[in-house]
Amino acid sequence: MAINKDTIKYVAKLSRIELEESTLEDFTSQIGRILTYIEKLNQLDTENTVPTSHAVELKNVFRKDENTPSLENQAALSNAPEQENGHFKVPKII
Repeated sequence: MAINKDTIKYVAKLSRIELEESTLEDFTSQIGRILTYIEKLNQLDTENTVPTSHAVELKNVFRKDENTPSLENQAALSNAPEQENGHFKVPKII
Protein backbone atom coordinates (compact mmCIF):
# COMPACT_ATOMS: atom_id res chain seq x y z
CA MET A 1 0.00 0.00 0.00
CA ALA A 2 1.46 3.30 -1.06
CA ILE A 3 1.25 6.22 1.30
CA ASN A 4 1.89 9.86 0.54
CA LYS A 5 2.21 13.16 2.39
CA ASP A 6 -1.44 14.03 1.75
CA THR A 7 -2.56 10.90 3.61
CA ILE A 8 -0.24 11.73 6.52
CA LYS A 9 -1.58 15.31 6.59
CA TYR A 10 -5.14 13.98 6.59
CA VAL A 11 -4.50 11.57 9.49
CA ALA A 12 -2.65 14.31 11.40
CA LYS A 13 -5.62 16.64 10.92
CA LEU A 14 -8.02 13.96 12.17
CA SER A 15 -5.74 13.41 15.17
CA ARG A 16 -5.47 17.17 15.73
CA ILE A 17 -1.67 17.00 15.48
CA GLU A 18 0.40 19.74 13.89
CA LEU A 19 3.32 18.41 11.86
CA GLU A 20 6.16 20.33 10.29
CA GLU A 21 7.16 19.63 6.69
CA SER A 22 10.30 17.71 7.68
CA THR A 23 8.26 15.57 10.08
CA LEU A 24 5.75 14.86 7.33
CA GLU A 25 8.52 13.50 5.12
CA ASP A 26 9.91 11.35 7.96
CA PHE A 27 6.49 9.93 8.82
CA THR A 28 5.70 9.26 5.17
CA SER A 29 8.82 7.16 4.72
CA GLN A 30 8.53 5.42 8.11
CA ILE A 31 4.87 4.49 7.71
CA GLY A 32 5.57 3.44 4.12
CA ARG A 33 8.21 0.99 5.38
CA ILE A 34 5.84 -0.33 8.06
CA LEU A 35 3.10 -0.92 5.49
CA THR A 36 5.57 -2.67 3.17
CA TYR A 37 6.50 -5.01 6.01
CA ILE A 38 2.84 -5.69 6.77
CA GLU A 39 2.27 -6.57 3.11
CA LYS A 40 5.16 -9.05 3.40
CA LEU A 41 3.55 -10.57 6.52
CA ASN A 42 0.22 -10.87 4.71
CA GLN A 43 1.90 -13.18 2.16
CA LEU A 44 2.61 -15.79 4.85
CA ASP A 45 0.52 -18.96 4.82
CA THR A 46 -1.41 -18.98 8.10
CA GLU A 47 -4.01 -21.55 7.01
CA ASN A 48 -3.06 -24.10 9.70
CA THR A 49 -2.25 -21.57 12.43
CA VAL A 50 -4.64 -21.48 15.34
CA PRO A 51 -5.59 -17.93 16.37
CA THR A 52 -4.48 -17.04 19.89
CA SER A 53 -5.08 -14.15 22.21
CA HIS A 54 -1.92 -14.82 24.25
CA ALA A 55 1.51 -16.11 23.30
CA VAL A 56 1.67 -18.37 26.35
CA GLU A 57 -1.00 -20.29 28.22
CA LEU A 58 -2.49 -18.38 31.14
CA LYS A 59 -3.21 -19.96 34.50
CA ASN A 60 -5.59 -18.73 37.14
CA VAL A 61 -3.62 -18.13 40.35
CA PHE A 62 -6.62 -17.58 42.59
CA ARG A 63 -7.51 -20.05 45.30
CA LYS A 64 -10.75 -21.99 45.17
CA ASP A 65 -13.74 -20.47 46.91
CA GLU A 66 -14.48 -22.24 50.15
CA ASN A 67 -17.20 -21.52 52.67
CA THR A 68 -15.68 -20.64 56.01
CA PRO A 69 -17.28 -19.20 59.11
CA SER A 70 -17.16 -15.42 59.28
CA LEU A 71 -16.39 -13.27 62.30
CA GLU A 72 -19.00 -12.92 64.96
CA ASN A 73 -20.49 -9.44 65.09
CA GLN A 74 -18.95 -8.65 68.49
CA ALA A 75 -15.50 -9.85 67.36
CA ALA A 76 -15.65 -7.58 64.29
CA LEU A 77 -16.70 -4.60 66.43
CA SER A 78 -14.27 -5.32 69.28
CA ASN A 79 -11.65 -2.80 68.08
CA ALA A 80 -14.10 -0.23 66.71
CA PRO A 81 -13.63 3.22 68.26
CA GLU A 82 -17.41 3.68 68.33
CA GLN A 83 -20.32 1.33 67.76
CA GLU A 84 -24.07 1.65 67.93
CA ASN A 85 -26.78 -1.02 67.66
CA GLY A 86 -24.29 -3.63 66.48
CA HIS A 87 -22.83 -1.44 63.69
CA PHE A 88 -19.72 0.69 63.24
CA LYS A 89 -20.50 4.32 64.08
CA VAL A 90 -18.76 6.84 61.81
CA PRO A 91 -19.01 10.62 61.53
CA LYS A 92 -21.60 11.98 59.12
CA ILE A 93 -19.95 13.14 55.88
CA ILE A 94 -21.71 15.53 53.54
